[in-house]
Amino acid sequence: MPLSFRSENHGNIAFGFFNIESDMLLLENHFFFADRFCVWMGDLAEEKDLESVPFEQKVHVIDAPEKIGDLMGAIHGIRFTGFIGRTYELFPFPRDPKGFKQNPEGFRTRKIIEKEIERFSRAATMALAFHRDGKVRMGPYEFSIPVFHELIRYVWQGGYPRWKDEIRPAYVQDMKDRIMKSGNRFFKGVFAS
Repeated sequence: MPLSFRSENHGNIAFGFFNIESDMLLLENHFFFADRFCVWMGDLAEEKDLESVPFEQKVHVIDAPEKIGDLMGAIHGIRFTGFIGRTYELFPFPRDPKGFKQNPEGFRTRKIIEKEIERFSRAATMALAFHRDGKVRMGPYEFSIPVFHELIRYVWQGGYPRWKDEIRPAYVQDMKDRIMKSGNRFFKGVFAS
């Protein structure tokens, strides 16, 4: 489930997984798959912190809130609107709350999810960069370093409700390994204790 994170320039915004059977993430109205996010973080971790050239990454953007949908309505099975509603029609919320765990094999639904998001979104690019002011920019959103770390840890943990059986996809472990080797100050302490 997406959580609220504090951006420096747009107030609180949503970030996270929105369906346990998909590995797609949302950043407010920007949608992309978790493996891409993990590669982006690994690539950024290998950059020199103040010489970062913005990475332009392909994402899906949904401009109208009604096209995004009603997450809580979809979870409760009462309102299936927009992209998120369609996702829950295909992959309903589990009847048993104990089944509410992020599936580490969510990549298996990718072709279905890609087909659906194309109906609701437009293709766009999202820049990711570090700035001398100590901010991390992801598309139109600016984050402090501590909040940037929270985004990374959210994906590492499997969001809320966490990875099923604490099993992470290989791309998540690879992200952590790359970050742990980084000398980039923007990543210092992401996985401290």
